[in-house]
Amino acid sequence: MFTNIEHIGIAVRDLAASSELFATLLNRESYKSEEVASEGVLTAFFLVNQTKIELLAATRPDSAIATFIEKRGEGTHHIAFEVDDIVAEMARLKEAGFTLLNEVPKRGADNKLVCFVHPKTANGVLVELCQEMKRVQGSTSKV
Repeated sequence: MFTNIEHIGIAVRDLAASSELFATLLNRESYKSEEVASEGVLTAFFLVNQTKIELLAATRPDSAIATFIEKRGEGTHHIAFEVDDIVAEMARLKEAGFTLLNEVPKRGADNKLVCFVHPKTANGVLVELCQEMKRVQGSTSKV
């Protein structure tokens, strides 16, 4: 089950400059930065009430973020939703006809397992499913 918007991902060219910009815009500092080497990105997170803003900058030219920026420029990249059981949600969405970009959950930033829904099957929106790693370990789902 989808429980809430977990974060909004924003693709940026320069993480340091964009972090300063968003710190001023949101009137708060980033609380966490992290590299996700498998995805070729550096991230910076900001918390606004219960919602996170994730800035994503490419670390290599073949990453999804680099490709996105090359095609569309900087801006909103994805909306992430927290889910109770990522494996069950992936199966439900696949059964409903959505195309998933990965067949099994993969490790993402901020201690999450993630899966992406192809934007062609979600009205042009890249949707990310997120589940906290510690919650997965205690679930009945196999990851």
